[in-house]
Amino acid sequence: MFEQATKQAILQRMLDASPADLDKRQGSVTFDLLSPAAIELAQAYIELDNVLKFGFASPDQPSRYLDLRAGEFGLTRRPSVKAEGEVTFKGADGTVIPTGTIVATDEESPILFATTQDGTIKGGSATIRAAAQAGGRRGNVAQSRIKLVTGDLTGVVTVSNEKAFLNGADIESDESLLQRYFDRVRRPATSGNIWHYRQWALEVPGVGDVRVFPTWNGNGTVRLVLLSDDKRAPSDTIVLQVREAVEEKRPVGAQVTVDKAVETPLNVTAKLTLAKGTSIDTVTADFTQKLTDYLENLAFTESVVRYNRILGLLLGIEAVIDFDDLTINNVADNIQIPDDHVAVCGKVSFVVT
Repeated sequence: MFEQATKQAILQRMLDASPADLDKRQGSVTFDLLSPAAIELAQAYIELDNVLKFGFASPDQPSRYLDLRAGEFGLTRRPSVKAEGEVTFKGADGTVIPTGTIVATDEESPILFATTQDGTIKGGSATIRAAAQAGGRRGNVAQSRIKLVTGDLTGVVTVSNEKAFLNGADIESDESLLQRYFDRVRRPATSGNIWHYRQWALEVPGVGDVRVFPTWNGNGTVRLVLLSDDKRAPSDTIVLQVREAVEEKRPVGAQVTVDKAVETPLNVTAKLTLAKGTSIDTVTADFTQKLTDYLENLAFTESVVRYNRILGLLLGIEAVIDFDDLTINNVADNIQIPDDHVAVCGKVSFVVT
């Protein structure tokens, strides 16, 4: 709006407004005295332009101003959530694994986890619940990533995670908060309508998306199906928190059911021809990550996993020269995903031909 308020334009207006009998040439006293003022005024116009820009919610709005804008509508940024899962300790029977035992991944910047319950090794092993020490998606580690035990149990027991850790979430992104702000403004939530239930659920940390099924089991019934921030089935803790949040706000008489989405694993098989010197494990890991990212973007937005899209992911790996017999859940066809399900990456089984 103030693009024309440059230092030169402001200075010229000030010179034009000065008495005509003064020397206004460049280098004169009048010129030199007005120039610094013109610079400061030009800077003030720049900041004034920013006031207008930051006063309206947009993708370009800095985080701190987006927080202030969203706060006017009672929206606060969701905090991070710690990933949860189970770790299995192996060692001598009778070894006690106390709550708070620290385990970690075996890498240059290890990810730390702490057990959340006591356990005792029986029959050579003990499987115990654990959570990441820090919130965030970084705690969503794959199977067998956790390998180290710290503290007094170092060298006494071994540890591993037989299943992936899930449901870790970063502090809410600007994109997510902006979308919730737009939902609040553009989709009026009143009297317990669909948008009301959606808003209540998305306010709970760790909830990535929700589907609302009104009158799903007759008049007065509502069903919420939840996804976690990593687009998986959320933990029981998250489901309980949503249930409690909705129970406090729902209209009187409404019967609300809160469920987690049912995961539909996609098991992919194929015969590959690889470039010389390429490891099948490397290709499998690369494809698994690509498939995981694709399915995250697909979750609760499309009901069909396209066979050709999976084929394209495999073709996009440079080390794959050719492939044959690509199947998804034993069929070479699209996979239909029910409305209350979410497709997730299952077992990827490649063989080299």
